[in-house]
Amino acid sequence: MQLTFHGAAGEVTGSQHLLESEGRQVLFDCGMFQGHRAEARQKNEQFAYNPRDVDVVILSHAHIDHCGNLPRLYKLGFRGRVFCTPATADIAEIMLTDSAKIQSEDRGFLARHLKKGHPPIEPLYTQDDVNGLMELFEPLEMKVWHEITKEFRIRFLNAGHILGSAITEVDLEEKGEWKRIVFSGDLGRRDLPLLPDPEPIDRCDVLICESTYGNRVHPPAADIKRELLRILKEALTVGGRVIVPAFALGRTQQLAYFLNDLFNSDELPPIPVYIDSPLSSRLTGVYRKHLDTMDRDVQDVLRDDPDPFGFPWMHYVANSAESKALNDREGTMMIIASSGMCESGRVVHHLAHSISDPANTVAMIGFQAAHTAGRRIAERQKFIRLFDKDFRLKAHVEKLEGLSAHADVNDFKWWYEQVNQRGGIGKAFLVHGEPESSAALAEILKEYTDEPPIVPERGQSFEL
Repeated sequence: MQLTFHGAAGEVTGSQHLLESEGRQVLFDCGMFQGHRAEARQKNEQFAYNPRDVDVVILSHAHIDHCGNLPRLYKLGFRGRVFCTPATADIAEIMLTDSAKIQSEDRGFLARHLKKGHPPIEPLYTQDDVNGLMELFEPLEMKVWHEITKEFRIRFLNAGHILGSAITEVDLEEKGEWKRIVFSGDLGRRDLPLLPDPEPIDRCDVLICESTYGNRVHPPAADIKRELLRILKEALTVGGRVIVPAFALGRTQQLAYFLNDLFNSDELPPIPVYIDSPLSSRLTGVYRKHLDTMDRDVQDVLRDDPDPFGFPWMHYVANSAESKALNDREGTMMIIASSGMCESGRVVHHLAHSISDPANTVAMIGFQAAHTAGRRIAERQKFIRLFDKDFRLKAHVEKLEGLSAHADVNDFKWWYEQVNQRGGIGKAFLVHGEPESSAALAEILKEYTDEPPIVPERGQSFEL
């Protein structure tokens, strides 16, 4: 049995891990590498194995860095099965359709700006590839063992990261011996709104675990609700607007839920809230479809409120004309718009119309990568470049850091302790983390493993 790491090894993007056993190939995730354009293109375009030889893909969840290169795998010949949870299947179709659309639009943009004689840059995949791929999806119910063959079975447990996210347990028989391999996917946090906490596993022979925040403690998520209320009240005092750059999947739904909770408790001032992202609207529809999978607090809310993601003065913006009209509205309002790092999407238009007014506020709610407009705003630089023009940053900037959907070091410790009580961990690999984070988590994890944890590099293989 051999395990090879083809992505998210020594980095936090492009999740892709290949397990080989007696001629069978099982791929954990097939994520898109996200980074500088040339490097990303090189990593995403080719696979280090033959896609035609892959029998099964097990998809942990539908963030693009975990599912985004699946249509490329299909384009190059993969015709196996894709196993995931029902909610992940619903979300993946929306996310991959959006990804194909963006690539098509980028091709047109690049065609106009490439130097003469430069070969055309084709999309990694098209909508036809997405459509073909989705025919291979086989959603599996959570918490139930599914026998794929006599030598291969799967069970999904709640990961608590985003809707549908799963910890995968795989039992494989090789030469008469059974081994259990567990893939954490992206492990979520305890006590976040909407989703159940990550579920503990029983003993495993091999653990593949993410390590994004293996050296960090997050602020309590509950503080975000109070901070949102404070920001809105302060904006109302000066008549300013609040712009919130937010990723369409996960963050937007968390914010909508918090605001709905404040409305239900009669604390929210009558300020219109606009969610300005077609992708967010479609994904929120999936959240509404899967309300039965959400945590106990949501079930309590549903007794009196049929929609935990909306209230009378929350509006989901329907089209670009309505989006543009917001820039001409007067008075206090909150606009939640994609994308989260302010590099694309409708939020860029709202920022261009708002950041030079000191009455306005920009609320940054997540990690901002280097060299992005979001990072420059979070650092409160004097000028922010949007649409190839410099805008003076005079708006107030707030940084709200309690909504990360990734486990922090305390969540990892709790999860490892739970596993240890159920039998422990044999061998462990730490992926999906910067080197410092993975190394710090390895020091903690070694207390719960039979062998010292390994932080693999891209392309490394290990006999299990």
